[in-house]
Amino acid sequence: MDSHASLTLGVLGGMGPAATLDFLARLQAYTPAERDQDHIRVLVDINPQVPDRNVPGSGAGPVLAEMAGALQGAGADVLAIACNTAHAHADLIQRASGLPLIDLIETGAQAAHATGAVRAGVLGTKGALRLYREYLAAQAMGLVALPPERQEAFMAVLYRIKGGDVGPDVRRAMQGLAEDLIADGAECIVAGCTEVPLVLGPEDLKVEFIDSGDLLARRCVAVCLGYEPVPQVPVG
Repeated sequence: MDSHASLTLGVLGGMGPAATLDFLARLQAYTPAERDQDHIRVLVDINPQVPDRNVPGSGAGPVLAEMAGALQGAGADVLAIACNTAHAHADLIQRASGLPLIDLIETGAQAAHATGAVRAGVLGTKGALRLYREYLAAQAMGLVALPPERQEAFMAVLYRIKGGDVGPDVRRAMQGLAEDLIADGAECIVAGCTEVPLVLGPEDLKVEFIDSGDLLARRCVAVCLGYEPVPQVPVG
Protein backbone atom coordinates (compact mmCIF):
# COMPACT_ATOMS: atom_id res chain seq x y z
CA MET A 1 0.00 0.00 0.00
CA ASP A 2 1.20 3.51 -0.82
CA SER A 3 0.91 5.33 2.50
CA HIS A 4 1.01 8.68 0.70
CA ALA A 5 -2.18 7.90 -1.24
CA SER A 6 -4.48 7.89 1.78
CA LEU A 7 -6.68 10.83 2.76
CA THR A 8 -6.30 12.61 6.10
CA LEU A 9 -9.30 12.22 8.40
CA GLY A 10 -10.43 15.07 10.64
CA VAL A 11 -12.46 14.01 13.69
CA LEU A 12 -14.71 16.32 15.69
CA GLY A 13 -14.67 14.69 19.11
CA GLY A 14 -14.94 15.13 22.85
CA MET A 15 -18.71 14.58 22.92
CA GLY A 16 -17.95 12.71 25.13
CA PRO A 17 -14.22 12.04 25.43
CA ALA A 18 -14.54 8.31 26.24
CA ALA A 19 -16.67 7.71 23.15
CA THR A 20 -14.11 9.55 20.99
CA LEU A 21 -11.23 7.44 22.34
CA ASP A 22 -13.27 4.29 21.65
CA PHE A 23 -13.85 5.50 18.08
CA LEU A 24 -10.13 6.20 17.55
CA ALA A 25 -9.20 2.75 18.86
CA ARG A 26 -11.59 1.19 16.36
CA LEU A 27 -10.15 3.28 13.51
CA GLN A 28 -6.71 1.93 14.33
CA ALA A 29 -7.95 -1.65 14.73
CA TYR A 30 -9.80 -1.70 11.40
CA THR A 31 -6.93 -0.31 9.32
CA PRO A 32 -5.10 -3.05 7.40
CA ALA A 33 -1.53 -2.21 8.35
CA GLU A 34 1.81 -3.95 8.64
CA ARG A 35 3.76 -0.86 9.73
CA ASP A 36 3.15 2.62 11.11
CA GLN A 37 3.12 4.20 7.65
CA ASP A 38 0.19 2.02 6.52
CA HIS A 39 -2.20 3.74 8.94
CA ILE A 40 -4.25 6.77 7.95
CA ARG A 41 -3.37 10.18 9.30
CA VAL A 42 -5.99 11.38 11.77
CA LEU A 43 -6.38 14.93 13.06
CA VAL A 44 -8.60 15.02 16.14
CA ASP A 45 -10.15 17.88 18.06
CA ILE A 46 -11.25 16.38 21.39
CA ASN A 47 -13.23 19.36 22.62
CA PRO A 48 -15.37 18.59 25.68
CA GLN A 49 -16.16 22.32 25.88
CA VAL A 50 -18.64 22.08 22.97
CA PRO A 51 -21.96 23.31 24.46
CA ASP A 52 -24.41 20.53 25.36
CA ARG A 53 -25.97 19.32 22.09
CA ASN A 54 -29.11 18.34 24.02
CA VAL A 55 -29.89 21.91 25.12
CA PRO A 56 -31.74 23.90 22.41
CA GLY A 57 -29.98 27.16 21.55
CA SER A 58 -26.80 26.15 23.39
CA GLY A 59 -24.64 27.45 20.52
CA ALA A 60 -23.04 24.10 19.67
CA GLY A 61 -23.28 24.69 15.90
CA PRO A 62 -20.88 27.62 15.58
CA VAL A 63 -18.35 25.90 17.87
CA LEU A 64 -18.48 22.73 15.78
CA ALA A 65 -18.16 24.79 12.58
CA GLU A 66 -15.06 26.51 13.97
CA MET A 67 -13.55 23.13 14.90
CA ALA A 68 -14.22 21.82 11.39
CA GLY A 69 -12.59 24.89 9.80
CA ALA A 70 -9.51 24.43 11.98
CA LEU A 71 -9.25 20.74 11.03
CA GLN A 72 -9.44 21.74 7.36
CA GLY A 73 -6.70 24.31 7.92
CA ALA A 74 -4.55 21.66 9.59
CA GLY A 75 -4.79 19.42 6.53
CA ALA A 76 -7.90 17.27 6.89
CA ASP A 77 -9.41 16.02 3.60
CA VAL A 78 -12.61 14.50 4.99
CA LEU A 79 -14.49 14.77 8.30
CA ALA A 80 -16.19 12.49 10.80
CA ILE A 81 -18.12 13.44 13.94
CA ALA A 82 -17.92 11.03 16.89
CA CYS A 83 -21.32 12.17 18.20
CA ASN A 84 -24.79 11.44 16.81
CA THR A 85 -26.63 14.51 18.11
CA ALA A 86 -23.99 16.89 16.69
CA HIS A 87 -25.05 15.77 13.19
CA ALA A 88 -27.93 18.23 13.49
CA HIS A 89 -25.23 20.77 12.50
CA ALA A 90 -23.80 18.68 9.64
CA ASP A 91 -24.64 21.22 6.92
CA LEU A 92 -23.08 24.11 8.84
CA ILE A 93 -19.97 22.02 9.55
CA GLN A 94 -19.53 21.15 5.88
CA ARG A 95 -20.16 24.71 4.70
CA ALA A 96 -17.68 26.12 7.21
CA SER A 97 -14.93 23.69 6.25
CA GLY A 98 -15.72 22.94 2.61
CA LEU A 99 -14.99 19.29 3.45
CA PRO A 100 -17.13 16.19 2.90
CA LEU A 101 -18.58 14.46 5.97
CA ILE A 102 -18.77 10.69 6.43
CA ASP A 103 -22.24 10.70 8.00
CA LEU A 104 -22.71 8.66 11.18
CA ILE A 105 -26.54 8.78 11.08
CA GLU A 106 -26.68 7.73 7.43
CA THR A 107 -24.28 4.87 8.17
CA GLY A 108 -26.43 3.59 11.05
CA ALA A 109 -29.71 3.90 9.12
CA GLN A 110 -28.33 2.05 6.11
CA ALA A 111 -27.05 -0.75 8.36
CA ALA A 112 -30.47 -1.02 10.04
CA HIS A 113 -32.10 -1.32 6.60
CA ALA A 114 -29.58 -4.01 5.60
CA THR A 115 -30.81 -6.25 8.44
CA GLY A 116 -34.19 -6.58 6.72
CA ALA A 117 -35.96 -4.93 9.65
CA VAL A 118 -38.91 -2.64 9.02
CA ARG A 119 -38.89 -0.98 12.45
CA ALA A 120 -35.68 0.09 14.17
CA GLY A 121 -35.48 0.93 17.86
CA VAL A 122 -33.07 3.79 18.50
CA LEU A 123 -31.37 4.56 21.80
CA GLY A 124 -30.46 8.22 21.45
CA THR A 125 -31.11 11.78 22.54
CA LYS A 126 -34.19 13.63 21.28
CA GLY A 127 -32.01 15.39 18.72
CA ALA A 128 -30.52 12.13 17.49
CA LEU A 129 -33.99 10.54 17.31
CA ARG A 130 -35.19 13.34 15.02
CA LEU A 131 -32.27 12.70 12.67
CA TYR A 132 -32.67 8.92 12.71
CA ARG A 133 -36.43 9.22 12.08
CA GLU A 134 -35.69 11.19 8.89
CA TYR A 135 -32.90 8.90 7.67
CA LEU A 136 -34.86 5.72 8.44
CA ALA A 137 -37.92 7.09 6.63
CA ALA A 138 -35.70 7.51 3.56
CA GLN A 139 -35.05 3.75 3.84
CA ALA A 140 -38.84 3.11 4.14
CA MET A 141 -38.38 2.19 7.80
CA GLY A 142 -40.16 3.24 10.95
CA LEU A 143 -38.50 4.34 14.19
CA VAL A 144 -39.42 2.96 17.60
CA ALA A 145 -38.65 5.42 20.40
CA LEU A 146 -38.95 5.16 24.17
CA PRO A 147 -42.00 6.71 25.85
CA PRO A 148 -41.24 10.07 27.56
CA GLU A 149 -40.56 8.73 31.06
CA ARG A 150 -38.24 6.00 29.75
CA GLN A 151 -36.50 8.55 27.50
CA GLU A 152 -35.79 10.55 30.66
CA ALA A 153 -34.38 7.39 32.23
CA PHE A 154 -32.16 6.90 29.14
CA MET A 155 -30.77 10.44 29.49
CA ALA A 156 -30.02 9.81 33.18
CA VAL A 157 -28.11 6.63 32.24
CA LEU A 158 -26.33 8.49 29.44
CA TYR A 159 -25.03 11.16 31.80
CA ARG A 160 -23.88 8.47 34.24
CA ILE A 161 -21.80 6.96 31.41
CA LYS A 162 -20.41 10.41 30.58
CA GLY A 163 -19.46 10.63 34.26
CA GLY A 164 -17.41 7.45 33.93
CA ASP A 165 -19.90 4.88 35.27
CA VAL A 166 -19.91 1.81 33.03
CA GLY A 167 -20.65 -0.62 35.85
CA PRO A 168 -23.21 -3.45 36.08
CA ASP A 169 -26.12 -1.22 37.18
CA VAL A 170 -25.69 1.05 34.16
CA ARG A 171 -25.31 -1.95 31.86
CA ARG A 172 -28.50 -3.52 33.19
CA ALA A 173 -30.37 -0.24 32.85
CA MET A 174 -29.32 0.20 29.22
CA GLN A 175 -30.22 -3.40 28.41
CA GLY A 176 -33.63 -2.83 29.99
CA LEU A 177 -34.21 0.24 27.82
CA ALA A 178 -33.29 -1.74 24.70
CA GLU A 179 -35.67 -4.52 25.76
CA ASP A 180 -38.46 -1.92 26.09
CA LEU A 181 -37.92 -0.97 22.44
CA ILE A 182 -38.00 -4.62 21.37
CA ALA A 183 -41.23 -5.14 23.32
CA ASP A 184 -42.69 -2.18 21.41
CA GLY A 185 -41.90 -3.82 18.07
CA ALA A 186 -38.28 -2.92 17.28
CA GLU A 187 -36.73 -5.55 15.02
CA CYS A 188 -33.20 -4.21 15.50
CA ILE A 189 -31.59 -1.82 17.97
CA VAL A 190 -29.49 1.14 16.82
CA ALA A 191 -26.94 2.69 19.17
CA GLY A 192 -27.98 6.27 18.39
CA CYS A 193 -25.51 7.69 20.88
CA THR A 194 -21.79 6.93 20.89
CA GLU A 195 -21.87 6.19 24.64
CA VAL A 196 -24.39 3.32 24.25
CA PRO A 197 -21.86 0.71 22.98
CA LEU A 198 -19.67 1.40 26.02
CA VAL A 199 -22.26 -0.53 28.07
CA LEU A 200 -24.33 -2.55 25.55
CA GLY A 201 -23.34 -5.10 22.93
CA PRO A 202 -24.81 -7.68 20.53
CA GLU A 203 -24.60 -10.39 23.18
CA ASP A 204 -27.06 -8.45 25.37
CA LEU A 205 -29.94 -8.50 22.86
CA LYS A 206 -32.10 -11.02 21.03
CA VAL A 207 -32.28 -8.81 17.92
CA GLU A 208 -29.47 -7.38 15.79
CA PHE A 209 -27.50 -4.54 17.38
CA ILE A 210 -26.33 -1.71 15.10
CA ASP A 211 -23.27 0.05 16.51
CA SER A 212 -23.26 3.17 14.32
CA GLY A 213 -19.91 4.41 15.69
CA ASP A 214 -18.21 1.09 14.96
CA LEU A 215 -19.57 1.11 11.42
CA LEU A 216 -18.47 4.74 11.01
CA ALA A 217 -14.90 3.78 11.97
CA ARG A 218 -14.89 1.02 9.34
CA ARG A 219 -16.30 3.41 6.74
CA CYS A 220 -13.75 6.13 7.55
CA VAL A 221 -10.92 3.66 6.94
CA ALA A 222 -12.51 2.57 3.66
CA VAL A 223 -12.97 6.15 2.42
CA CYS A 224 -9.49 7.31 3.46
CA LEU A 225 -7.81 4.31 1.83
CA GLY A 226 -9.82 4.68 -1.39
CA TYR A 227 -11.94 1.54 -1.01
CA GLU A 228 -15.12 3.62 -0.88
CA PRO A 229 -15.89 6.91 -2.68
CA VAL A 230 -15.56 10.19 -0.81
CA PRO A 231 -19.03 11.61 0.07
CA GLN A 232 -20.21 14.67 -1.80
CA VAL A 233 -20.26 18.08 -0.12
CA PRO A 234 -23.81 19.52 -0.24
CA VAL A 235 -24.20 22.42 -2.67
CA GLY A 236 -25.99 25.61 -1.65
